[in-house]
Amino acid sequence: MKIASWNVNSLKVRLEHVLQWLDTEQPDVLALQETKMTDDVFPHQALTDAGWHVVFAGQKTYNGVAIIANEPPQDVITDIPDLDDPQRRIIAATVNDVRVINLYVVNGSAPGTQKFAYKMHWLDKVTAFIEQQQSEYEDVVVLGDFNIAPDDRDVHDPIKWKDKILCTKEERGALNQILDLGFQDSFRLLHDDAGFFSWWDYRMNGFVRGLGLRIDLILCTDEMSEAVTASYIDLEPRKWERPSDHTPVVSEFDW
Repeated sequence: MKIASWNVNSLKVRLEHVLQWLDTEQPDVLALQETKMTDDVFPHQALTDAGWHVVFAGQKTYNGVAIIANEPPQDVITDIPDLDDPQRRIIAATVNDVRVINLYVVNGSAPGTQKFAYKMHWLDKVTAFIEQQQSEYEDVVVLGDFNIAPDDRDVHDPIKWKDKILCTKEERGALNQILDLGFQDSFRLLHDDAGFFSWWDYRMNGFVRGLGLRIDLILCTDEMSEAVTASYIDLEPRKWERPSDHTPVVSEFDW
């Protein structure tokens, strides 16, 4: 089973990129973040015509999530208990008997701000939701744009980013609380070195200069981690014309 995640930073702009990548890579699941469109204009038909099934939750201009799959996603959830949030950042569905929880985690702006406090609150509620999903589903993958670099290996300049947004102890602690539920960072099961990134700022020619962060993650249960056969970051779409600032991350399972 091949599972991927990609923050496309506007599906309207990047639809052809997504269709091309799907056709070439043929994943079982592709989770999208930042689709940035309302449900009434989501390009459902284009994906269906290409042979894919899709579920989505969107809003105008900001956020938006979707799950594209080779089989119809089942038991779809877009709102979770105790989180009163109109922003479309969460979608969960079952594909090929695997529960897929797709997250576009709040950015948080800067430590000490109201937005940062909301990020921590949001993560707390989402962690409880993930734990609840584990009680219902045996095989669970949590993936998406986490807006958190797990540790200093995932940051091009750890000194510069120390205690900055995406790299604070509080954010990393919240991510570890999810991992402590019984998840593994699938990429780190196979790659221990520093210098692998999934996001590069458009400014300052970040991609060419290697000024990136690894903030797009695929977390799998401890049991599924034993079946990981590959986990990688596909750099090619970041080289295409008008790319997203993120690129796809992929994990493959002997499942």
